[in-house]
Amino acid sequence: MSALPTMNNFKTHRTEDGILHLTFDMPNRSMNVFSNEAIHEIEAFADWLKSSDVAGVVISSGKTTAFCAGADLTELAEAYEMIMAAPKAQRDRLTVDHFSPIGRAFRKLETAGKPVAAAAHGLALGGGCELFLACHYRVLTDAQETQIGLPESLVGLLPGGGGTQRMPRFTGVAKSLGVLLEGARFDARQAVELGAAHKAVAPGDELAAAEAWVRSKPDPRQPWDKPDWKTPTKAEVLSVTTPVREDFLRKSGGHYPAELAILDCLDNGLPLDMDRGIAAEMDSFKDLVQRVEPRNMIAVKFLGRVDYDKRKRKNTLPEGLDAFAVDVKAAMETKAAKLGAVGKAAVVFAGIGQAGPYDPKIAGEVAARQPQWFEQPSSDVEKAAFAILAAGAMVAATNEARFAAEDRNLVDLHCQQAADFPAYLGGPFTFLARYGIDRCRSAAA
Repeated sequence: MSALPTMNNFKTHRTEDGILHLTFDMPNRSMNVFSNEAIHEIEAFADWLKSSDVAGVVISSGKTTAFCAGADLTELAEAYEMIMAAPKAQRDRLTVDHFSPIGRAFRKLETAGKPVAAAAHGLALGGGCELFLACHYRVLTDAQETQIGLPESLVGLLPGGGGTQRMPRFTGVAKSLGVLLEGARFDARQAVELGAAHKAVAPGDELAAAEAWVRSKPDPRQPWDKPDWKTPTKAEVLSVTTPVREDFLRKSGGHYPAELAILDCLDNGLPLDMDRGIAAEMDSFKDLVQRVEPRNMIAVKFLGRVDYDKRKRKNTLPEGLDAFAVDVKAAMETKAAKLGAVGKAAVVFAGIGQAGPYDPKIAGEVAARQPQWFEQPSSDVEKAAFAILAAGAMVAATNEARFAAEDRNLVDLHCQQAADFPAYLGGPFTFLARYGIDRCRSAAA
């Protein structure tokens, strides 16, 4: 048997009867996240596990605060820059090569032929939830702080480690949609009731419960890898997702691609076996992550949110945030008023403030367009919408000296909240940086 791979983010110890404890414990971090290094370590561990002599594995966290909070979105933003800097013909391959290891690692873990149990206390979100779901037996503590969820859609992404495939296979498609599309979370009781977890125990009892299951010498296969698994037909999946898709388009106007891509993962992946389902998920992820909307939403709704909350706790938010947002909102409203009826239609179309309702067919066409409407506005309404947003961006242009460059994501976040700037476009500083002062000035004139 080969030696355990070297791991910086995971610690191991083995019981006398051969149970290996794999403890996720990132150094110099208060909370675990899936960095690129951690992803490659779990894949190396899964490769090693297949030929090991261990009786089974119990995965837990070395942090008291959480099991795992998700992906390292700072690294993801860097990966986006790397991919988009490459020639267009190479981007698909680069995207798949960079992001597929996490899904591949979790699939290897659940097919290694060894029983793997998860013992989770605290948050298991995003990639942490996907790791939890990839384990054959799943224990949660019944503490208030213990929750599982897949919040990727909230920052314009989809779960790329098998989450769109495992969660609905456990809970049923309909009961997975709140988690997948809206960022909802399950507590321990809900997770057990819906099939996403096996057992809820008091805090401190989770490791013993997981060990006891491993000692029972269970079948180390997931339900979908057993011969009696019933794969849903595409028609069965569509009967659930089609009305949800239409309702989302009616509410969003087709401007938020993550939720639509998640529904694609369900439609295209659930009627297949797990390996092909994961491939279908990555195919949708590959297309989604190259779009501008996730980049905007990661920068503002995640990185900007982290900065905003940290600065607010310290009472060090930049001065003039509220006044700036008032000016941005006023500039957009003034431009819309000057444009008359087409301006009113443009406000609704772009999702500035109160959106919709939209015609699902037209919204579907907006969602499918490449390049997106804001890259190449064509109709009068689209040109008006761009002009209104550019008016907001010109307020940023005249206030660049007012806010440090490192503060602009949090400023944009504030403008989403206080000035109704659409989240999929980031904020006035993000808009200005992408389209430039000359184009924004010309459009806003």
